[in-house]
Amino acid sequence: MTIALTLLSLFSPFSVRAADQAAATSQFKTLDTKIQDLKQEVLELNRDLFVLEEELLFPASTQIAVFLSVDTGTFFSLESVELKIDNKTVTHYLYTERENAALHRGGVHRLYLGNLRTGKHELVAFFTGKGTHERDYRLGTSLVVEKDADTKFIELKIRDKQQKLQPEFEVKVWK
Repeated sequence: MTIALTLLSLFSPFSVRAADQAAATSQFKTLDTKIQDLKQEVLELNRDLFVLEEELLFPASTQIAVFLSVDTGTFFSLESVELKIDNKTVTHYLYTERENAALHRGGVHRLYLGNLRTGKHELVAFFTGKGTHERDYRLGTSLVVEKDADTKFIELKIRDKQQKLQPEFEVKVWK
């Protein structure tokens, strides 16, 4: 008889409901954990999409290249160049006699290659060297460049100005 009562109590609606509630609670906890994991994945995906959007808006192809050339150069012997972009020094270069001679023979020196965001940027170059009669020169030139999605090529050119018998510094943006 006790076996029959035990079997009867196992199959009674109350014990089935208690078992169902325990299973439902377990499933609820599992579902809650899955939802929290999904929320975390969505947050990580959102961050990755933001980074990707930044890379697409400001791709690596937004490069700027700055070159230096010398035309004749009898009135100026270049010793160094300092290049600033948006008031930040991006390069400073000291020239040897050999490099200076190569520039006088028509060589071109790539001073800087880097990335800039689109918009306006100010480039300032300071040239240091010896002028006529071994006079020290420190002259500068500046240019505001509108950077777009294409690579910008900028040439800094040192040339002799015959009328004034002194060097002239020219900045040219290549399209």
